Amino acid sequence: MTTTAPPGAPGTDDVPDLHLRLLDWYDENARDLPWRDPACSPWGVLVSEVMLQQTPVARVLPEWTAWLRRWPEPADLAAEAPGEAVRAWNRLGYPRRALRLHAAAVAIRDEHGGRVPDDHAQLLALPGIGAYTAAAVASFAFRQRHAVVDTNVRRVQARAVTGAAEPAPALTAAETRLAVRLLPEDPPTAARWAVAVMELGALVCTARAPRCPSCPLADRCAWVLAGRPAHDGPARRAQAWAGTDRQVRGKLLAVLRAADGPVGAAELAACWDEAVQRARCLDGLVADGLVEPLEDGRFALPRS
Repeated sequence: MTTTAPPGAPGTDDVPDLHLRLLDWYDENARDLPWRDPACSPWGVLVSEVMLQQTPVARVLPEWTAWLRRWPEPADLAAEAPGEAVRAWNRLGYPRRALRLHAAAVAIRDEHGGRVPDDHAQLLALPGIGAYTAAAVASFAFRQRHAVVDTNVRRVQARAVTGAAEPAPALTAAETRLAVRLLPEDPPTAARWAVAVMELGALVCTARAPRCPSCPLADRCAWVLAGRPAHDGPARRAQAWAGTDRQVRGKLLAVLRAADGPVGAAELAACWDEAVQRARCLDGLVADGLVEPLEDGRFALPRS
């Protein structure tokens, strides 16, 4: 769907006004999060960005704190078996992220002297680090100028600039180009802008109940000026949980996390009655490198 912003909407000709409004709002309303502390290490920022993918801040905060207490530097994590990262991931969900963080820590130790690289290309080359995470770490840890485009940013751009209720189902090249055009030229200001847009999407320009009267862009928002038209694209289906393979995988991993050592098939069978689904999910965990089958028929978290 192509949407044209109505007259008076904040197109790319008046981005200085957008910058001023949003940065002022952010200065007054930003949440006090530990990975935003100027004293937070680049490693702490990297860990936060991986944990925050598809996971709410409230769930991440205690796990991030425990992780950094145990592994304050990449080399500390790299020295442990990858299964320990999976164990410490606890119930954050999408546990392959733990393996990616462990692999990144090993590469940082072996290829970068134990320090998270400040070069965007080198960040992108780390195992398990994609375009979003590389841009986020370069921006938030090193105050560089990069377009950091997550779901919240895409929604703010869609509403404030293009007048659409929701962004496209997947990130488009046009969205990335728009994010780049909206960046302030000064790198440190661009880094603040990147996190400010994210914060607006998280706190005000939310998906289900946007708080337009509290928005610093309300009187210039293309979507508001157009009368807040309803989303006319395909409906976004909520992800089911109960009875799904995701739930079964989580239960199997919970048994392995709680164990002091390898676990037998009977112990795993006790966590889910449906044998075919349980076997399928266990095979999937093995294929993903999250579970290691042993020669004696038992299973363990990955050891190497």
